[in-house]
Amino acid sequence: MSTDAALILGHLETVAAERSRRQREPALALRVVALKTYQQGRFAKTYADLLESKRYGPASRFFLQELYGPRDFADRDAQFARVVPALVRLFPKEIIATVRTLAQLHALSEQLDTATAVALVSASVDAVAYAGAWRTAGREADRMLQITLTLSVGQSLDRLTRTPLLRHTLRMMRGPAKSAGLAELQGFLETGFDAFKAMDGAREFLATIDQRERALAKALFESPLYADGHLGDTALGQLP
Repeated sequence: MSTDAALILGHLETVAAERSRRQREPALALRVVALKTYQQGRFAKTYADLLESKRYGPASRFFLQELYGPRDFADRDAQFARVVPALVRLFPKEIIATVRTLAQLHALSEQLDTATAVALVSASVDAVAYAGAWRTAGREADRMLQITLTLSVGQSLDRLTRTPLLRHTLRMMRGPAKSAGLAELQGFLETGFDAFKAMDGAREFLATIDQRERALAKALFESPLYADGHLGDTALGQLP
């Protein structure tokens, strides 16, 4: 097995382990869904201007739908795990590198979601509950890595859009990908490719995400913690 295949499978196994834990703990599973739903709403608030932008709207919606929110990717991930060796053989190395980073981001995000959901008192999530759970879960270095990996996925897609041959290759891969059980991955890549292509350059878009995500993380970690357990308005004011 290639190194890329082993790394991707390892990340998918991490995701499966998080799902298995939630299946054993129904209350935790409910809190994770509530957390993911809240985080999707937070993204929609933070990037309302980009979502409404003609230039940046498609890429923003791609991030919102594919990297945030409560959507269950269990079937997709199980499908991927079965065909990772074929994936590594069929797709160009540039695309495999993107998938590897995406898998790492997926695994880390699921771990952080579990840790944050454990810190929630209930499945009712508002700004105060979210900020408190974030602070309790901690893992500041992992939060920063999560942002870095998100940006890396975006940067990879941006680079791929500047390689016309790769877009042609993706189109040519539709049939083989479907036959190999990779239709979901194919759809993800094509959607992401087209969304980033429509921006005609993602530097400003990614810089905006970088600045806003790091500023929010900093506020959540460094805002004053009051006696009642609430974080200061610096953090809460940025949350829905």
